[in-house]
Amino acid sequence: MSASLSDLPARPDVTVSVDQVFNIDADIRVPAFSHATPYVPDLDETYRFDRETTLAILAGFAYNRRVMIQGYHGTGKSTHIEQVAARLNWPCVRVNLDSHISRIDLIGKDAIVLREGKQVTEYRPGILPWALQSPVALVFDEYDAGRPDVMFVIQRVLEAEGKMTLLDQNRVVRPHPSFRLFATANTVGLGDVSGLYHGTQQINQGQMDRWNVVTQLNYLDHATECGIVTAKCPDFDTDDGRKTIGRMVSLADLTRNGFMAGDISTVMSPRTVITWAQNASIFGDVSFAFRVTFLNKCDEAERSIIGEYYQRCFGEELAESPASVSLI
Repeated sequence: MSASLSDLPARPDVTVSVDQVFNIDADIRVPAFSHATPYVPDLDETYRFDRETTLAILAGFAYNRRVMIQGYHGTGKSTHIEQVAARLNWPCVRVNLDSHISRIDLIGKDAIVLREGKQVTEYRPGILPWALQSPVALVFDEYDAGRPDVMFVIQRVLEAEGKMTLLDQNRVVRPHPSFRLFATANTVGLGDVSGLYHGTQQINQGQMDRWNVVTQLNYLDHATECGIVTAKCPDFDTDDGRKTIGRMVSLADLTRNGFMAGDISTVMSPRTVITWAQNASIFGDVSFAFRVTFLNKCDEAERSIIGEYYQRCFGEELAESPASVSLI
């Protein structure tokens, strides 16, 4: 049953078992809504939850904590929040803080509209006042890429009782009892020290101090990542397929170790491994799928090193071109 935001109660009206719903070892119950709205993310039945990250997100929902998730790209930071929200029937809206997001986008602006055939000026709220007054979990993606003027707007609402003053309206917006705030970032507010994330900014430490919970979601252990890729790519859920997935994840591990050692500058994320497996199903050729999924994105000077990684994991040279490709 789907409801509108206005139909939801002010606070969650049921509780769910963390152990049963999220399949993690935690004998606790958390609040949830009994009805979904169109703003609730789609449920991914195959999603696997990281225990530490899930508990941090649940603390955000249950106790109105401001939660930031930091980690490498492709580890599923935003998806993790969405899948928790999906199981709690909690409306969730994501905003990507790219360089084009301005203060006006967040706060709102005056717009000219037609009223009874006449043009009048009317205030149109931005995403922040709207979400602040709704039972919504607002997620700021790429939080460390936001412009400084935008970040100071967000700082106003980071307090648990964070009220927002709309100067143009001479009005104070009070947060809805079920408003929640999350953020995801590749860095932890200190700028880009790895060379992977150009365009990220240092975050004001006064602002970082207002985030109640900061957790890390980085690359998973080998067995867990293999399980996630296999769940996302059921064509490989056979004895041979699982062996192939194991080799793919081993190659991804080599790229991560190679990056840390300074040998290569491009890293395979779990998202890339899933895409590689999906492309292998499409083309019917693991080697060709690897080339179009990852190798062609790499620096030409580093491709020989990555080719060695492939040979170590698969026991064969990386083919220059596919022997045969099937798109059926």
